[in-house]
Amino acid sequence: MRLIGLAFLTVLVAELGDKTQLSTFMLSAESDAPWTVFLAASSALFLTTLLGVLAGTWLAKYATPHLLQTLTGTSYLILAVSLLWDAVST
Repeated sequence: MRLIGLAFLTVLVAELGDKTQLSTFMLSAESDAPWTVFLAASSALFLTTLLGVLAGTWLAKYATPHLLQTLTGTSYLILAVSLLWDAVST
């Protein structure tokens, strides 16, 4: 149950207010079919999560948890620096 709660809260907090949620908000506001938007967006999140789980499972066979944490942290750092660079250079 702890793992389920942790996964749920991690995804919930990560997705709040991001561009996907804002796009879904706009699609729903502009359409006359909010349940269709909900089903499509939920399906997309399901598939991206499935791909993440499959990729993580595959990577775990070939890399140590420490290496995976280092690679993840490095990718977030590169993304943050890139976004900061874009913001400052504009």
